Amino acid sequence: MINITLKDGTKKQYEAGITILDIAKDLSEGLARAACAGKLNGEMVDLRTPVTEDASIEILTFNDKEGKWAFRHTAAHILAQAVKNLYPDVKLAIGPAIEDGFYYDFDRETAFTEEEFKAIEAEMKKIVKAKLPIERFELPREEAIKMMEEAGEPYKVELIRDLPEGEIISFYKQGEFVDLCAGPHLMSTKPVDAFKILYAAGAYWKGNEKNKMLARIYATAFPKKAELNEHLEKLEEAKKRDHNKLGRELKLFTTDEAVGQGLPLMMPKGARVIQTLQRWVEDEEERRGYVLTKTPSMAKNDLYKISGHWDHYKDGMFVMGEEETDNEIIALRPMTCPFQFCIYNSEQHSYRDLPIRYAETATLARNESSGEMHGLIRVRQFTLADGHIVCTPEQLEDEFKGCLDLIKYIMNTLGIDKDISYRFSKWDPSNTEKYIDNPAAWEETQVIMKNILDHLDIDYTEAEGEAAFYGPKLDIQFKNVHGKEDTIITIQIDFALAERFGMTYVDSNGEKKRPYIIHRSSIGCYERTLAMLIEKYAGAFPAWLAPTAVKVLPISDKYADYAAEVTKALKDNGIKVEADYRTEKIGYKIREARMERVPYILVVGMDEEANRTVSVRSRQNGDEGAVALDTFVSRVSNEIKTRYNYHLEMKDQNENN
Repeated sequence: MINITLKDGTKKQYEAGITILDIAKDLSEGLARAACAGKLNGEMVDLRTPVTEDASIEILTFNDKEGKWAFRHTAAHILAQAVKNLYPDVKLAIGPAIEDGFYYDFDRETAFTEEEFKAIEAEMKKIVKAKLPIERFELPREEAIKMMEEAGEPYKVELIRDLPEGEIISFYKQGEFVDLCAGPHLMSTKPVDAFKILYAAGAYWKGNEKNKMLARIYATAFPKKAELNEHLEKLEEAKKRDHNKLGRELKLFTTDEAVGQGLPLMMPKGARVIQTLQRWVEDEEERRGYVLTKTPSMAKNDLYKISGHWDHYKDGMFVMGEEETDNEIIALRPMTCPFQFCIYNSEQHSYRDLPIRYAETATLARNESSGEMHGLIRVRQFTLADGHIVCTPEQLEDEFKGCLDLIKYIMNTLGIDKDISYRFSKWDPSNTEKYIDNPAAWEETQVIMKNILDHLDIDYTEAEGEAAFYGPKLDIQFKNVHGKEDTIITIQIDFALAERFGMTYVDSNGEKKRPYIIHRSSIGCYERTLAMLIEKYAGAFPAWLAPTAVKVLPISDKYADYAAEVTKALKDNGIKVEADYRTEKIGYKIREARMERVPYILVVGMDEEANRTVSVRSRQNGDEGAVALDTFVSRVSNEIKTRYNYHLEMKDQNENN
């Protein structure tokens, strides 16, 4: 007999060799029917896995994240089997589960079409209806390679050859279909009752643009059709909020092939939103003791050699050759840190000078691969609220806390503080090419950072291999409307660059010491933040942030003079306002202003002019009727000055009710 400890701490005894599924059946037939996979001593395994010794066991259902993964990974195999049944010449690549779904990459000459989706889904239904049992088996390395070679699957052969010596090589079989896979999977195809192919895309093999472009199919799957339908409705809502679509419709930004990929053009409205954000952030940083710098957009590669970017980041930079730059190699800057360090080194500093907080609104350029770029989320030129703090070891924790306090204030004001998460990004000791190779410094700095995060009571996850090349970092993560997570802001502790640049300060004993450096942003990349805000608000920005807070609509030309007076009163109080003097009917002008998501629409005519009022239509309250002009100006002026957010306040009230 063996002792099994369940998730709730309950202990049970079973005969050695019992499977995870049989344990689930013993606990509850309903649990066994819902089970997707198991956890054996914390490791995900198949339900078919036998337990031979004392262990802790957890039964995973679709309600668990790992259960969803196993369910959707099985759905990916069903998709691959359907495609192979219909198009036998297609070559299989990879097909993992992802957030809210799965995908599979295929080698074929053309992308999949909507018509092909229907045929593939029909074939998938046949496979599910057949209730094919899913079997796992292992093969020695050479036998595995031979089997995949005979099957004509070169990508699988390559994946096997990439595995370390001694690695277990497992396959899953359902009917006649066999795929290389570590698992786990469901027991059969039967539970995958509700699925939908979403769209097709291109993807480079192994994510490398030097490799072949493959045809990728994205899809999702659920145990029940009702759950699938609910998810599809959410996707439709997400499409409406997608910044890439909505931002263009609202004339916030555009792109042009003649300009280039990843180089968005900010139109007047979008530029105005970014200007509002930038002025606010710069003023707030100054209030918190930051000093402004302005540094060049390019530099000789000598600078990047000192910082280490030339060795660790060169592929991500735009470099101009010697023949173009008078025998010098020049690169556009991907960051400001080495420039601000040069400013620090331009004079000697005492411990009394520290901390020094440098800030700069910097235009940066990074050579993103074409497959990675998307709207304003990932671009090749962007504007960053960049900054670096030079401090003593004793000041490090307080300065880190100050950075986080600034970020929280900004996120709270923008209304996205509940939508972010924190990730402690650490180095990967096995990848010395990616990072500065100083294990002792890495371990010491990561311990320091972890202690700071724990002292600040930050709820964070850890991610190995996501650190900057010179130090660990705290990443502030945000998910877009499609569920993809991006880093919007980072705080990094740097153990290396002060030494590389020879940065020192004189301590209280008159000795020269190396300072600590914190790399940080306050609002992140303005373009990415704008994308995030477009999706958060569905383009309906709060009045303080909207490109146009108020639109004034005279009923006819006779009231144009009063409309101009109203417009001037608003403008004189710092309110972004436009007047629409066109001879269109008032109903048409109101509808257009609503489509532009303007927070306030003011209609003025005979009564308003006579009584010095405005007829107010607000996004939150609808038709509010006549309001005294001075009262309205004071109301909106206060809303903007306090950056008050009626939109989110009403949302919170509705959720509480």
